[in-house]
Amino acid sequence: MTQTTKKAALTASRQRLKARAVMNGPRSLASLMDEPGGMKIDEVAKAFVMSRAQLAETAGLARKVFQKASCNDASEAQTRLREIVEVISLVQGWAGGPAQAMAWYRAESIPAFSGRTAEALVKSGQAGAVRDYVDHLATGGYA
Repeated sequence: MTQTTKKAALTASRQRLKARAVMNGPRSLASLMDEPGGMKIDEVAKAFVMSRAQLAETAGLARKVFQKASCNDASEAQTRLREIVEVISLVQGWAGGPAQAMAWYRAESIPAFSGRTAEALVKSGQAGAVRDYVDHLATGGYA
C-alpha cells in the first residue's frame, strides 16, 4: 500500500466514524440543522455515508436536486430530508445505529402498511404514519 493510499483510507475511515458520531450524539437531529432550521444536506449525506445524489434518490427527489445550490433550500427537499432524519433518529436506538436504521428504513417491509417500506411511505407523503408506527412499537405495541 502506498503512502497516498494509506492516507486516503485513513481519511475515509475518519469520515465514516465522524459521520456515525453525528447521528449517535445526544443532539443528533439538531446537529444536522443550520441556524434557521434547515437541514444541512452535506451533513445528512455524511451521516448516512451517501452521496448527495443517493440522498436525493432516497428522499424520492430527482438526483440533481441537491447538486444545485438554489434547490438545497426548496421546501419539498427540506421537508423530505427532515422526515427521513426524524424517522432514522427514532429507529436507530433499537436498530443498532444509523447504518442499520437506514437499512431498516430502505428495505424492511412493514406489515401494518401492506408490506411497504418506511422509505416508500415517506416518499408518498406518509411520514406521520411511519412516526406513529415507530412510536407505537416503542411503547410496546405489536408490529
